[in-house]
Amino acid sequence: MQTKKITNREFAKMVEAASAFLDQNAEFINSLNVFPVPDGDTGTNMSLSLDSGLKYLNDETSTSVGALATALANGLLMGARGNSGVILSQIFRGFSKSTEGKDELSATDLADAFAAGAETAYKAVMKPTEGTVLTVVREAAKAARKTAARDDNIVAVMDATYEAASDALKTTPDLLPVLKQVGVVDSGGQGLTFVLQAFDDVLNDREIKVSATHKPNTNEMDEMIDAEHHRSVQGNIDPNSIVYGYCTEIMVRIGKGKQVDHPFDYDEFYQYLANLGDSLLVVSDDEIVKVHVHTEHPGKVLAWGQEFGDLAKVKVDNMRLQQETIMEKDEANDDAAAETAPKEAPETAIITIAAGDGMKTLFKSLGATTVISGGQTMNPSTQDIVDAINQSGAKQAIVLPNNSNIFMAADQAVEAADVPTVIVHSKSISQGMTAMLGFEPDHTNEENQKAMEENLTTVTGGEVTHAVRDSHVDGFDIKKNDFMGLIDGKIAVVGKTLQETAKQMVAKMLDEDSEIVTIIYGADANEAEANTLSEAVSDLDDELEVEIHEGDQPVYPFVVSVE
Repeated sequence: MQTKKITNREFAKMVEAASAFLDQNAEFINSLNVFPVPDGDTGTNMSLSLDSGLKYLNDETSTSVGALATALANGLLMGARGNSGVILSQIFRGFSKSTEGKDELSATDLADAFAAGAETAYKAVMKPTEGTVLTVVREAAKAARKTAARDDNIVAVMDATYEAASDALKTTPDLLPVLKQVGVVDSGGQGLTFVLQAFDDVLNDREIKVSATHKPNTNEMDEMIDAEHHRSVQGNIDPNSIVYGYCTEIMVRIGKGKQVDHPFDYDEFYQYLANLGDSLLVVSDDEIVKVHVHTEHPGKVLAWGQEFGDLAKVKVDNMRLQQETIMEKDEANDDAAAETAPKEAPETAIITIAAGDGMKTLFKSLGATTVISGGQTMNPSTQDIVDAINQSGAKQAIVLPNNSNIFMAADQAVEAADVPTVIVHSKSISQGMTAMLGFEPDHTNEENQKAMEENLTTVTGGEVTHAVRDSHVDGFDIKKNDFMGLIDGKIAVVGKTLQETAKQMVAKMLDEDSEIVTIIYGADANEAEANTLSEAVSDLDDELEVEIHEGDQPVYPFVVSVE
């Protein structure tokens, strides 16, 4: 196929196809997470980031490809979630800089843009690691330039780019030992390869289909819905700002019932629903199709489902009404705090990230100005962090990510914020809480940053969670549903019970200087279980001071810090 230019129409189709393809394959990308903990969000982060870029692109009225690429890059920048989303945003930031001012792209323009994207992405990472998405984009760009030097056919350049990315992806386990140990390719590299595959399919006028390598089952669908609700509902959202107000879920028995109009086709079924709202999730097998969507027209969703089968399940929730209830509850819970809260904006805003109402309360009690809901399973976007900083009304701000996967989004937020902002690089909830103790209201941002970061080294953080699949990591043979104790992010203990795993983990965290053990129990544990663990800790060393707090955090039944 001979094509010598990409116009605004082709470019918009390429990005739209890539966004849809990433969305369809997000759970497969998530499944490539190296560690078997329930926090593999690479696919989700890349999908949501690109979706933000697509929205900015669709709002751009210019017919210049350069302008569209700039809009895409800006949307990716503000919507970037997790390190994978930020790196994707940097790739297209470089891409946009290279295409600036160009109405159309030639083969050489496209190759140069990919090369600029690779260069920008490498510069964005402090310590670039081979065997990651960086390797994939570099090799793809190299192939693009090599092909463009001898062929002005833009399809040939895109073919070579995608093929080189696929080949580079296959090498990632050889370059990064941990990938080879687990038997997977790099998840971020896989995400980028899907993007380039979609670009290539559009330029070749091929139909884009859902990848057959991974299809979520109904249990995974429930987990995806829970995660979507976690992302979508925040206590500080104005109910009137919710664009699509009805959370609609249906389960259709394919081919059953009196109103079946035509055979089930996944792509047709999905595309109709995609036009009705957002947060769309569709899972099907030979017998049923399960749908979750946020829409203004739940009746149309039900009617569409009935064209393919009868409705085995229907659930419609008014999210605006739910949000009003949440806000009323939050206001009631905050009444006492509001009486003592400062009437004027603080000189310095402390923005921290944590999941769970209890965690929010703990950070507020330590002096946090704003707690953004998020963490391991829901990385906030750059825009989320920027909004929290700008809406604080403070003259300066400090951000505590409490997760290394949020560092890069926080870095981008610092650049985009309206007031001077610094980051305290807390990698865990334990580090974040300890860092808070180093804050002094009358100190400068730089003085507080230094003092708070020095506090990070005084605490050891532990987390207990369960394995979501069989795996062999760091010398451990891990079976699905085993409990794992992670010390400072590294798997240190594997066990069959929550209590025994937690006790062994704490034992490994203690040393002769340990004085205080703090246990924060999450949504999957209770106070009685926390008390049992507290007694076990006292048995290890009866001179330790043990504190217990309710955190309500997801994923981790216990978060433990030792100081």
